[in-house]
Amino acid sequence: EGDDLHCQVPVSFITAALGGEIEVPTLAGKAAIDIPEGTQAGKQFRLRGKGIKGVRASYPGDLYCHIAVETPVKLTEHQRKLLRELEDSLKKGGGRHSPSGESWTDRLKNFFS
Repeated sequence: EGDDLHCQVPVSFITAALGGEIEVPTLAGKAAIDIPEGTQAGKQFRLRGKGIKGVRASYPGDLYCHIAVETPVKLTEHQRKLLRELEDSLKKGGGRHSPSGESWTDRLKNFFS
């Protein structure tokens, strides 16, 4: 997109939930991005100056990294059990663990009450 580059970066479910550091490819090699705790799929990170330097541009564009959270596959029975326990624990904690737990109508009702 002009002098800017875009890439999709796969991130494990665990890294998205707990946070961590990942490496992303750039034209000059690799760069590190700190993923904050609770990162959602589709989150975008911008690396300034890591895009393309156009012919008429005095500085390079940016690199936009779009996060794609990967869901684990081919789980063992033990891993499934652990995920079910996590789900049960999250459900007991209410909607506070879900970024879209409240609908916009619920937030509107809470605003006026």
